[in-house]
Amino acid sequence: MVGLTAQHHLKLRRVAALPRSDDQREGLLSLLCSALTGKVHRVVGGGQHSRKPFRESLRCLYCGAVMAEVIVLNGGSSSGKSGIARCLQAVLPDPWLALGTDTLVGAMPASMRASDAGIEFAPDGEVIVGPEFRTLEAAWIEGITAMARAGARVIVDEVFLGGAESQQRWQKALRDLRVLWVGVRCDGAVAAGREVARGDRVTGMAASQADVVHRGVVYDLEVDTTHTESMECARAIAAHVR
Repeated sequence: MVGLTAQHHLKLRRVAALPRSDDQREGLLSLLCSALTGKVHRVVGGGQHSRKPFRESLRCLYCGAVMAEVIVLNGGSSSGKSGIARCLQAVLPDPWLALGTDTLVGAMPASMRASDAGIEFAPDGEVIVGPEFRTLEAAWIEGITAMARAGARVIVDEVFLGGAESQQRWQKALRDLRVLWVGVRCDGAVAAGREVARGDRVTGMAASQADVVHRGVVYDLEVDTTHTESMECARAIAAHVR
């Protein structure tokens, strides 16, 4: 299918703003998509027989599917990223590697997990990283990028402790690759409950990271695991990947 350009999407949004019924606007959108791309398009959802409002349908169409080589999942601790990554591996048609920040930390020597230069987990859940951690993290990011350039499709399970600054480090490394940026949100209280249940995290980490990791970060898509299962989130993400 021929992709829609930014100019095409702008025209679609203008059509959506026209004072017509949902069914009429759907028809106009379908005709416009066909005229712009030379292919027959159908707006999924909308209309009186759909459970999705027209605006939601338009957002799905506007986002479109991307030929992603890397999917970056960013969210706080216990937000459900790892579960979504596993489900994505199950639902995506091609094989994808799943690598996360826990993989990086687990690969480091134990001495680095208790030093100012490495990574420290404070009693209140705060995570403090030092210069040696940053050096290894930079190499880790370049290594994942190299795998993607070599043909591996990679799901990255990340925690952007620095918000936009953390994303920028990844953007710089992945600049010549096609990336789907996904925000994984979860209510802080719900994430804290999961944190207690799993028993392998410092108490307070989930609540402290729930919002801060998203500050200034730009996403292609966001999911919320507060009341939504990992598989449903994964399917929503997979719908944007081709």
